[in-house]
Parts: sequence; structure tokens; C-alpha cells
Amino acid sequence: MLRLTVHAEARLTDRVLAELRGSESVSNLALYRDAALLPAGDVVVAQVAREGADDLSERLVELGVPEHGSVLLEPVETWISRPGLQAQLREPGSGADAVVWPEVVQRAYDDSELNWTYLNFMTLATLLAAIAIILDSQVLVIGAMVLGPEFGAIAALGVALVRRRYRLFGYALRTLVLGFLAAIVVTMLLALAARGLGWVSYANLTSARTETSFIYHPDKWSFIVAVIAAAAGVLSITSARLGGLSGVFISVTTVPAAGNVALGIAVGAWNEVSGSAEQLAINITGMALAGWLTLALQRALWSRVSIRRSRLGRRL
Repeated sequence: MLRLTVHAEARLTDRVLAELRGSESVSNLALYRDAALLPAGDVVVAQVAREGADDLSERLVELGVPEHGSVLLEPVETWISRPGLQAQLREPGSGADAVVWPEVVQRAYDDSELNWTYLNFMTLATLLAAIAIILDSQVLVIGAMVLGPEFGAIAALGVALVRRRYRLFGYALRTLVLGFLAAIVVTMLLALAARGLGWVSYANLTSARTETSFIYHPDKWSFIVAVIAAAAGVLSITSARLGGLSGVFISVTTVPAAGNVALGIAVGAWNEVSGSAEQLAINITGMALAGWLTLALQRALWSRVSIRRSRLGRRL
């Protein structure tokens, strides 16, 4: 169940109410005349079944509500309502499968913003990965994978392609490239300092590392794992079930590969650099492609549900 709040100009209120009253997904509806002060207008609040929220939000956008007002969608974690239950039962499909595209696109923009927090997390994760490689610690590698913030920007690439938001694609790509470059440069400089102090040497990277050798040895499984992990991650985001994201972060070797690139440059282990760079490219490519295909499939399948919903509405 979602709470839909519409701030609309008074001239649009009646049309907004007509759309909401005509929707099978709306179970409760309230109107507050002249309640909106900036911009001036009315406030309409409705409870909407998740299955019909995307179609309804698109119709409100077509009415022009966002031009001088807003359409807000918020999840309702707990609710007790017989009309709400009936609205969910009337809607074809399942709320768990429903994709609310405004929600997905908004999150994609948020996760694609290149800001101080993103750069900090990326740099700290890469530093942790570098230490994990030096110590040959798989536990620290997992910690670095979980800490890395890159999956949101990678998923945003797929969202941008499916929704044809090419500016979003540019934002996400810039965030990925600059984020990894900044993290690698900072880690490389600190690795050079550590090498000068005698803490890190060429032997640390070229000696047998049973726990972390997978970082610079990409193979066919690297791509397959990236595809599976990205598909699971996108499903977690679109279904609002975020529990699966931790498994995605632990599965994909992106941040550890960046850490190994930085260390390899610092000590001159160029085989490590090339292998890790290839691992990084394979994983990002696989994740981006899988995210795009998963979102495209979801859009196609849910479009059929929307068509079925429209036909049912005409029969009623």
C-alpha cells in the first residue's frame, strides 16, 4: 500500500479527483481545499494499491500536476483497512511484482549523485580492499565489497536506458568513472607511502595468495556471477525488498579489483594491474547489462498487466 499526496492548482483539482475516483487501486480519498500555501492550491491524499500506483502517477503527470505542484508516493508499512485490501484484490498482479517507476527513477538519480559521501565510501572501501589484499584476508575483502557504494550507479545505467533518461546515464557513468579513479588514486598514493615505509613490497602482491587470488584472475564465472548478482539487486530495488542487496555486494569483485589496481601501480606489479582491471571491467559490464535486461523484462511484463487492467476497467 502507498500513500499518494497531490499538491495541485485549484484548476486541476477536479480532474485529479476524477482520475483518483475512477481508479480501482484507490481505497481512501481525502480533499483539503486551499490547504497548500506554496504553491497555492489544494491537497489531495489517497491510499493506493502498489499494483496501480505507476499507472495512476503517469496519468497525474499527463494532467500537468508536477508543473506547478507535486505528486508524492510514500510506502505505508502497516495498515488496517478492508477497502485497502479490496483494492489490492481488484488489481491484477501482485504488489511484490509491481514496479513503481517514479520511485525507481528517483532512487537512480539519488544513487548517481557524485558527492562527498559517495567519494568517501568508495575511497574507504578501496583502501580496505587494498589492506585485505596485503593481508590476504577474505573477511576484509567481503567488508570492502559491502562498504562500496557503486551498485546504485551501475543499476542507474539500466534505469536510464529503459526509461530513456540519457542525462541520468551520463550522471551515473560520470559517478562510476570519477568515483573509481579517485579511490584508486588515493589508495595508490597511500600505498606508495606505505612502500616507502617498508610496509608494502612487490612480494606482497606477487606471492601466493590463496584467499584473494580471484581478484586478479577473471574468468567466465566472473561475468556469470556479475549478471546473476545484478539481476537480483535490481529485483531487490524495484520490489522494495532490499534484503537481497547485501548478497549482491558480497558477490561482485569491483572494489577489491580497484584496490588491487592501486597496489599494483604503487609497487610496479603490472600483471596484477592488468588482471584486476580486466576483472573490474568484466564485472561492471556484466552488472550493467543484467540490470538493463532485468528492468526491460519487468517493464514488458508489467505493461501486459496494465493492458489487462485497462480491459477489466472497460468491462466494469
